[in-house]
Amino acid sequence: MKGIWKKIGLVGCGCAAAVALYGAYVWLTYHRLPDEMVQQISRGTGESAVKTGVSYRALTYNLGFGAYTPDFTFFMDGGKRSVAESAESVENCIRGAAETAAAQAADFLLFQEVDLDSTRSHHINQYDLLKEYFTAYDSTNAVNYDSAYLMVPPWEPHGKSLSSIAAFSRFPMEEAERRSLPVASGWRKLMDLDRCYSRIRIPVENGKTLCLYEVHLSAYGHDDSVRAGQVDLLAADMAAELEKGNYIICGGDFNHDMKRTEAGEENAYSWAHIFPRERLPEGIVSAMDLLSEREREEMADSTRYTDTPYDPQTSLQVTVDGFLISENVILEDLEVLDTGYQYSDHNPILLQFRLE
Repeated sequence: MKGIWKKIGLVGCGCAAAVALYGAYVWLTYHRLPDEMVQQISRGTGESAVKTGVSYRALTYNLGFGAYTPDFTFFMDGGKRSVAESAESVENCIRGAAETAAAQAADFLLFQEVDLDSTRSHHINQYDLLKEYFTAYDSTNAVNYDSAYLMVPPWEPHGKSLSSIAAFSRFPMEEAERRSLPVASGWRKLMDLDRCYSRIRIPVENGKTLCLYEVHLSAYGHDDSVRAGQVDLLAADMAAELEKGNYIICGGDFNHDMKRTEAGEENAYSWAHIFPRERLPEGIVSAMDLLSEREREEMADSTRYTDTPYDPQTSLQVTVDGFLISENVILEDLEVLDTGYQYSDHNPILLQFRLE
């Protein structure tokens, strides 16, 4: 019996050591990319400069790393899956989303959760796939996070992730810069990893600049101070550009409820807190707020909760995607394109506008 207990003890010690070593690996390899990184721009064959008084279209679309078919459920939302069904499924989702976006003939496109080399999406470079559909556009991408190999959930490890946010413009991009956002500290940072937004400068014929911002704010492992810090940093940046007389369009996944404007019964989900409009600088508004109450109510939502397969009758749906615009950008139309979540757990949002 002593020999059996000794073996059990050795196995137990070995397992404890392995867990400790893995924990040390995850903690010690955690890193954040430097702030104010210059992004590389791929050149297309676009037009010369944006004009004032002309209608343009911008589209934002979270691609969900190509995993979210309508029946996909995600473990961090209470679902079962962590990795896309197959490489073929990932490619089908990204191509389907790209075709949906291309059909809108938008002048500016913002895509979030664009994986470059991740276990969860079978190591398919999704940015390269997107570029096949928008060859005439200038494009750039900013790495959102580059994580260690995560052994959660144990039944289907999420693995290593290298994920980005990508932007496309029919007009020349003058420069693009990655800005690091505040994230949680301590062990909580391992839940949401790194975060950033991208600021892209596009010349306007009157000598001003269209500052195109792309965001994907935190969804997991954060608190009120982190949410406020992320919005405050973005707001300060936009305020500085507006002060110069530039035009501001900020699109992406805000992980806040963009439809509700008044506090009421709080949603229990952290990514669905009401967007803090009071933290925006004067002269910057949510495009959603320029619609009538009836228009907002009749509009489709932009994301589904992924604890269960999608059911249009029972699935929780919220609008967390959208656009912020400056007072010198005139809203002409805003529409959520209801795709039935065929290619992602998000629907794309299309903004039509003109520069004053």
